[in-house]
Amino acid sequence: MRYSGWALLVFGAGALLGLVVVSTGPSWLGWAASAMMAAGITALPLAFVADWWSHRPWRKPAPRRRAAPKRRQTRKRR
Repeated sequence: MRYSGWALLVFGAGALLGLVVVSTGPSWLGWAASAMMAAGITALPLAFVADWWSHRPWRKPAPRRRAAPKRRQTRKRR
């Protein structure tokens, strides 16, 4: 789940930034934290679809061809 992990990481970074904003109080940083969390939540459904599509459960790998059996070489008798 490569893409959904990135979306959750963006949301988590925004949440941590929001915690910093709450504890320190710079209002301009609040907009950035809010935008990061909104981007993470918005990207999450798209990331789930992208992960599902890349997995492709309906598509099976092509069957491998079996190697032709080796024939025994007969010795010529003298």
